Amino acid sequence: MTAESAGGDPGSGPGLAHLWAGWRSAYIASVSAPDDTSLAPDHSGSLFERILRLPDTEAFVVHRGALCSVLLNAYPYCSGHVLVLPNRAVADLELLSADELSELGVLTRDAVVAIKAAYRCEGVNVGTNLGRAGGAGVPDHLHTHVLPRWAGDTNFMTSVALTRVLPEPLDETWRKLTAAWPT
Repeated sequence: MTAESAGGDPGSGPGLAHLWAGWRSAYIASVSAPDDTSLAPDHSGSLFERILRLPDTEAFVVHRGALCSVLLNAYPYCSGHVLVLPNRAVADLELLSADELSELGVLTRDAVVAIKAAYRCEGVNVGTNLGRAGGAGVPDHLHTHVLPRWAGDTNFMTSVALTRVLPEPLDETWRKLTAAWPT
C-alpha cells in the first residue's frame, strides 16, 4: 500500500512506507461503525466534515474557527503536520467565500506560529494540492498542509528503508500545538 492510498501525503513519493504504532487503532475505531448499527456514526458529508463532527480530543482538532478549522494530519509527514481547511466541503479555492478564504489564510498563519513555537523548527512547508491530478488525497475538500522542517531532516530510515518514523503519538502533538496556539 502506498502512502497516498493509505491517505498519506502524496508528496511522500511512491513506495514510501510509514512505520505506524498501535496507538493509531483508537483513531481508526473512532471513525469506524460499531457492531450495533443503531449506534453507527453519521457517514454523510466529506471525510473532513465527518471528522469535524467528533470531539476535539478524538479528532485532534487543534483549533475551530467560525468557518475553518485546523486538525492534525492522521497520516503525518512528520510530527506537527496539520491541515487547515474550511468547515464545509469545498473542492476549489475559487468556490470559497471571501470570509472563508480570509479565515483560511489567518489560520494558516496561526498554524505556522504554533508549529514554530512548539517544535523550534528551522523552516515550515505550507502547501495546498487542488484536485487529484494536483496531488490532493482528499480532492472533494480542499486543505492546506502546514508542517515543520529542519535542515537535513531526511534520515537513514527514509533514505534507505523508504520508511518514515514518527517520534511522538498524535495526542502528544495535539497537546503541544494547542498549548502553542496563538490567542
